[in-house]
Amino acid sequence: MSEVVLPALGESVTEGTVTRWLKKVGDTVAVDEPLVEVSTDKVDTEIPSPVAGVLQQILVQEDETIEVGAVLAVVGDGAAAEAPAPAAAPPASEPEVAAPAQPAAPAAPAAPVAETPAPTPPAPVAAPPAAPAPVAPPAPVAAPVAPPAPAAPSAPVAAAPVAPAAPAAPAVPVAASELESDPNYVTPIVRKLASDMGVDLARVTGTGIGGRIRKEDVIAAGSQAPATPATAASVPAAAPSAAASPLRGTSEPMTRLRKVLAERAVASMQQSAQLTTVVEVDVTAVAQLRDRVKADFLAKTGDKLSFMPFFTLAAAEALRAHPKINSTAEGENIVYHDGENISFAVDTERGLLTPVLRNTASMSIAELARQIADMAERTRNNQLKPDELSGGTFTVTNTGSRGALFDTPVVFLPQSAILGTGIVTKRPAVVKDASGNEAIAIRSMVYLALSYDHRIIDGADASRYLSDVKMRLEAGAFEPNLGI
Repeated sequence: MSEVVLPALGESVTEGTVTRWLKKVGDTVAVDEPLVEVSTDKVDTEIPSPVAGVLQQILVQEDETIEVGAVLAVVGDGAAAEAPAPAAAPPASEPEVAAPAQPAAPAAPAAPVAETPAPTPPAPVAAPPAAPAPVAPPAPVAAPVAPPAPAAPSAPVAAAPVAPAAPAAPAVPVAASELESDPNYVTPIVRKLASDMGVDLARVTGTGIGGRIRKEDVIAAGSQAPATPATAASVPAAAPSAAASPLRGTSEPMTRLRKVLAERAVASMQQSAQLTTVVEVDVTAVAQLRDRVKADFLAKTGDKLSFMPFFTLAAAEALRAHPKINSTAEGENIVYHDGENISFAVDTERGLLTPVLRNTASMSIAELARQIADMAERTRNNQLKPDELSGGTFTVTNTGSRGALFDTPVVFLPQSAILGTGIVTKRPAVVKDASGNEAIAIRSMVYLALSYDHRIIDGADASRYLSDVKMRLEAGAFEPNLGI
């Protein structure tokens, strides 16, 4: 037997909540095969089985919270799982011993009285044996069926084993359950892949353990799907409309992550005085630089070049000159951080998570692009380490990724500020040439919204900070920072 315990999931993580068991008691598990999903206030993760065997016991039920080091389940080897089968076998052998004892009492068959009365009385004879259901009645019943007397003893022997064989039948369902995993469970990475490829998981047949859907199943389904969308797209020209969600009219309990987010958001709004300042920035120079180098950037780094690294670097550099924006209120003191550790918001199916980029102001655009892409992917696939979600001193959130012009993001304590970047869009703007002449031109524009804690940051502080970020972006001089 091996115990499966809740491992340490980070320096600051002391407990976790079981959100979903991926296996049932009696299921066969392999080494490192996920057994259970556990949610903490930092991240959701799957706990794998440390050994191969059969899940013998589940000690913590779903929605229960336990401390790190507590035992979640017990996994045993195959021999332990098969032990019940031999236990069921002895009853089958016992009747065989009892059956021979039956013929040892030939006095009962010698009573030919049962045959002498008439062939009709066997019906009454059969009724009395039915009352004493033990073992004696089967012999007379078998006797009329088999006319030859010698064959009669062998018939009861055959009949006796058949009856006890019935209890052994449950071995079939057990075997079925051992092979069965929850076919309705789909891992986050598979669900995201299906969403990106436009594959309906309800129409995919899983080839994994117990019929679970794997990445390969989604890819195979996606490779066969092009014909259908093409046909569907060519037929109707109706106005697009959003599909109705299956959640309409239902309710569901909050996940642990959602509860934590809710508690922290309310606490932040109650314990700090928050307001937002917005500026409009002309990022045409950055857009032109990006268009000029993105092909070379992709070839050399393997990462796509978006606006996010430029915004993040400009925000981090400005924090060096404006330490109030990168500070924390602790009682009656203001703590100014000595590093620019930027949290960036990642939208996941479980909720909003903010992995942290360390010492961001000293990074190149290439380093930022790589870390942002890597950490965002691991966050969505539930592979992020808990410590990678802690230690942020300032947050950047790309609210424009879904088309929003800007919003008023919420500051999460203990941080004091968060920068929201809207969608970069082309629109007419007034520009000046070198001689100071004004004209209207098509420019790439973006709104930057800074929410901050008014207890320690004034509106003037926020405006000065945003002005420096704006100046850096509008100059667009990021060639020395590309890192390629």
